[in-house]
Amino acid sequence: EIYRALIEATAYGTNMIIETFENSGVPINELYACGGIAEKDEFMMQIYADVTNREIRISASPQTVALGSAMFGAVAAGKAKGGYDSIFDAAKRMSKVKDEYYKPIPENVEIYKKLYAEYKILHDYFGRGANDVMKRLKEIKKSV
Repeated sequence: EIYRALIEATAYGTNMIIETFENSGVPINELYACGGIAEKDEFMMQIYADVTNREIRISASPQTVALGSAMFGAVAAGKAKGGYDSIFDAAKRMSKVKDEYYKPIPENVEIYKKLYAEYKILHDYFGRGANDVMKRLKEIKKSV
């Protein structure tokens, strides 16, 4: 249960980021994940899909970060020197995603919507300056 709680907390945080972008006029149409956790932890990725209520696609490259750097290098070189004129062209040609993806499970989505509403209340209470309980706890810890 502790592991699940940690995953859910990070998934709720991710959902808050998505909501912030969308509330600011930046639509989030697709989610992609990469790296070891995305490739190896199906449990975590399913929770993220359920909490965000979005499909999550996984990068096919085990070295996505290095590949991203190579893409920017190819764009810097430009098409005339064997590269690409835009990061979109480079990504289209150089990257791939796996065929399998994580799809939200409707029953889970409904439960997570309720839990997320409670998370936001607690987040705002502790994280938006409505009180100073976290500062007091930090002071207590310092004094021990």
